[in-house]
Amino acid sequence: MRDVSQSLSGWMRGTGPEGDIVLGSRIRLARNLKGIPFPGAATREQLKHVLQIAESIPPAMNSFAPVRLLRMAEVEVLERQLLVEEHLISPEHTKNTHAKGVILAKQDEVSVMINEEDHFRIQVFHPGLQLDGAWRLADTVDDAIEAQLDYAFDQERGYLTACPTNVGTGMRASVMLHLPALKLVNQVTHILGAVTKFGLAVRGLYGEGSDTQASIYQLSNQATLGMSEEGIIERLNRLTNQILEGERQAREYLLSPQNRLATEDRLYRSYGILTNARSISGQEAMALLSDVKLGVELGIITNVDANLLKQLIVLTRPAHLQKVMGQELPPEERDRLRASLIRDTLK
Repeated sequence: MRDVSQSLSGWMRGTGPEGDIVLGSRIRLARNLKGIPFPGAATREQLKHVLQIAESIPPAMNSFAPVRLLRMAEVEVLERQLLVEEHLISPEHTKNTHAKGVILAKQDEVSVMINEEDHFRIQVFHPGLQLDGAWRLADTVDDAIEAQLDYAFDQERGYLTACPTNVGTGMRASVMLHLPALKLVNQVTHILGAVTKFGLAVRGLYGEGSDTQASIYQLSNQATLGMSEEGIIERLNRLTNQILEGERQAREYLLSPQNRLATEDRLYRSYGILTNARSISGQEAMALLSDVKLGVELGIITNVDANLLKQLIVLTRPAHLQKVMGQELPPEERDRLRASLIRDTLK
C-alpha cells in the first residue's frame, strides 16, 4: 500500500487548510495560439502542428522540474485512465487521441493538456483550500509558456477561448468538497443550489457530466468575462467558506445527544464492512470510505488516518487497482482486490 500511494500526485498525498472538507483546489487557464483554429475546428495537420509547438514548452518549465510531455496516442489505455482518476486530464482527453498530449510537472501539481477543448489548458492543483497559492503558481507557469508562444488575445475581450464562458481571463477556479454531513441531513442540494445563483457551477467528482460519488462535489466559477482573476478567486473563497460553515453545523447536529447513537451506528457499520468485506464494488467502497472519513473527522473512529482515506478513494478506482497487479482485470477480480486492499490498509 505504501508503494502504491507514493505513485499518487503530490497534491493528493498532501494536506492543506480546511483539509477535512476541502480535498483540493484547482486553477485552470484556457489558452490558444494566435492564427490557429480552436481544436474543434482545426484540421488534423493543424492539431499536429500545435503538438509540435508544445514541444518547446518543457525546456521553458525547468524551474518546475521534473517535467515530462506525454503524447496521448502513445500512452496505454490503462495509463490514460490513471491520469483521469488523478484529475490530471479530463475523461474527454482520452478519446480520439490524435495530436493530443499532456505536460506534467512539479510532482504532477502542474498539468498542461494539449489540444483538448483549447490548444492549452494549464492546471495547477493544491491540497486543501489554497486557491490563492494555486493561482500564483498557475500564473508563473502561464508566464513561462507565454514567453515561448503567441497567445490569441484581444485587448477588449481578453484571452480567446473555444467556450464563450471562458473568454476573458480564461480562468476556471474550483474546489473539491467532501460534504457527507450535509448529505446525511438532506441539506446538500439546498445549499449547493443556492450558490449557483451567484454564478457558480456544481459538478461531480470528475467534472462536467460526471456523477457525484462519495459525497464529493466540485464547485467552480462559470464565467470570466469582465472579472479579474483575483475577483473570481475572492468570490469562490467566500462562497466556499459559507458551505464549510454549513457542513460544520451539520456535523455538530450529527453529534448532538439525540443523533449521536444513530450517527455512530452508521459510521461503525461502514467501517465494519470495509474491514471485513471480501468483495466490494467501486461505488459501494466510495460511499463507505466517505462515511469512515467522516467518522475519523468527528472523532468517532480513532485508529485511521483521514488523509489515507482520501487517498483510498483514488487508489481503489479501476485503473489504480489494475496498476497494482500490472495487468487488466475483470470487474469481479477488481472487486476482490479492492476489498483486500482496503482491509489491509485499515487494519
